[in-house]
Formats: sequence, C-alpha cells, structure tokens
Amino acid sequence: MNKSNFLNDFQHKINQVLENSPAKGLEKNVKAMLTQGFAKMDLVTREEFDIQAQVLAKTRAKLETLEARVAELEAQFRQQ
Repeated sequence: MNKSNFLNDFQHKINQVLENSPAKGLEKNVKAMLTQGFAKMDLVTREEFDIQAQVLAKTRAKLETLEARVAELEAQFRQQ
C-alpha cells in the first residue's frame, strides 16, 4: 500500500469514527447553543457596522461644515 492510499484510508476511517461518535451530536448542540446565545445579544453584522460607520463619517463632515457656517454667520452678525 503506498503512502497516499494509506493516508486516504486512514482519513476515511477517522471520518467514519467521528460520524458515529457522540462528538457529532455535541458539535450540533454547541452550534445551536451559540446561535441561540448570539440571537439574544443585539449583535450586528460587519456589513451593517461598516454602513453605519460611513453614515457617521458623512454626518460628522456635514456637522463640521455647518459649525463653520454658523461661526461665519455669527461673525457677520457681530460686525453689523
């Protein structure tokens, strides 16, 4: 038996053992518990977070522009 066939056969046997072991059920239960736990936390996806970060950056830029404009108008008002 060559090395490649031995490794493939060995991997297949390990996969069979894992499929028939309680580890498979444990994995499903852990995934279900984690999914349920994360659903209870108010988490957002990375995409939603990035979109909100962009909105915030635009809002900050607008705010800075408006603050500068208000300061300019106040200066003009004081001169009158």
